Amino acid sequence: MATIGDTRILLADDHALVRRGLRLILDGEPGLTVVAEAGDGAEAVELAAAGGVDLAVLDIAMPRMTGLQAAREISRRELPVRMLMLSMYDNEQYLLAALQAGASGYVLKSVVDRDLVAACRSAVRGEPFLHPGAAGTLIRDHLRRGTVPDRLLTPREEEVVKLIAEGNSAKEIADTLVISVKTVDRHRANVLAKLGLRDRLDLTRFAIRAGLVEP
Repeated sequence: MATIGDTRILLADDHALVRRGLRLILDGEPGLTVVAEAGDGAEAVELAAAGGVDLAVLDIAMPRMTGLQAAREISRRELPVRMLMLSMYDNEQYLLAALQAGASGYVLKSVVDRDLVAACRSAVRGEPFLHPGAAGTLIRDHLRRGTVPDRLLTPREEEVVKLIAEGNSAKEIADTLVISVKTVDRHRANVLAKLGLRDRLDLTRFAIRAGLVEP
């Protein structure tokens, strides 16, 4: 149970075993207490919006809504919750997307036992936490293009692209998002036009590069 002054943490990962391991690491540290768990990004947003959470630790790839999408939604709603992103991949695209989404840090799962506590404490202080080598990535990106580009797609278009990349049919996507098949087709056409892509394969490659799904 959280005590006065503790940082109240929400863990979001679609694997219960991973959440259990993260909880063991965090609950053993003074001033850090896990108060909520979520199995996907949409549930994480709901729990963050309900209040009582200071810090959300989000897996970058989850069903229904990815950690990146959840972070963007939490930022969009201006919820008073700091965020950390967890990932299996030391991937430049994911790192930049996480920071752009509003995350305070990016922690690799391979070294989570070493870095997670430090990352949580940095986030609480309002300081960024990046794994070794990430600073070089940011410098290279800055030299290459100066800034992280604005998001090209709307949140709904991202949802459609994610579901397409996961192999869902237009009917399945329509049922999941509670929209018509015609609307799904319109979103798909808009995305293809915006990104200059041709087909489902191109959309799937884009979804992987953008961190909407993992390879």
